[in-house]
Amino acid sequence: MNKLDMEGRVAVVTGGARGIGLAIAERAAASGARVAVWDMDGAEARKVAERLRGHAARVDVADEAAIAEALAGTEAALGPVGILFANAGITGPNAPVEEYPVEAWRRVIEVDLTGVFLCCRAVVPGMRARDYGRIVNIASIAGKEGNPNAAAYSAAKAGVIGFTKSLGKELAATRVRVNCVTPAAAATDIFKQMTEAQIAYMLSKIPAGRFAEVEEIAALACWLGTEECSFSTGGVFDVSGGRATY
Repeated sequence: MNKLDMEGRVAVVTGGARGIGLAIAERAAASGARVAVWDMDGAEARKVAERLRGHAARVDVADEAAIAEALAGTEAALGPVGILFANAGITGPNAPVEEYPVEAWRRVIEVDLTGVFLCCRAVVPGMRARDYGRIVNIASIAGKEGNPNAAAYSAAKAGVIGFTKSLGKELAATRVRVNCVTPAAAATDIFKQMTEAQIAYMLSKIPAGRFAEVEEIAALACWLGTEECSFSTGGVFDVSGGRATY
């Protein structure tokens, strides 16, 4: 594993206690960043942060007040946030639209889309003021293609892609860069929220014939979080094993 240059930067990773977020937190820390792990599972976030010599906060990314509190705590502990990896997400149930629970739909949208908006909204003023920042939103191939029986997740991740393009254009004249990653599925704890049929469907769509490794996703996401990523903004970067066709 090559070391990326994040020396001296403070990076927030939402949903950083496990899965893709954990891999990003580990890669960022190994590359010199001071890492803040924000997660609903506060106990696990503290374990990860202690191991990475960073900071932890229990955060529901759909809660604006909790984000403000976590940001203040992070900056008091580590310094100004220069990198945001907006990764926290849930899948919601697998069901056809006519059977999809309305409250489940709302919760997926709140966490997966509104949560990204709220986290970005919180860090952008500081990044503007310092004229430097890197924002990497974790979307999904489902946001490009739409997965059947996963309408809320697909819609939320499509929203993340559109939001990333919009914010990237807003900040293009600054030194703040905003991009998103659209992974194919990786075998993480999020699979526990899915049916076996849904997992098999996702695997069948990947030409490489396997799921992504979280470290592969983290490698791309973390490069997008470096100063070297200086001209790419509002971009959508695939790590899909050949599934993406545009």
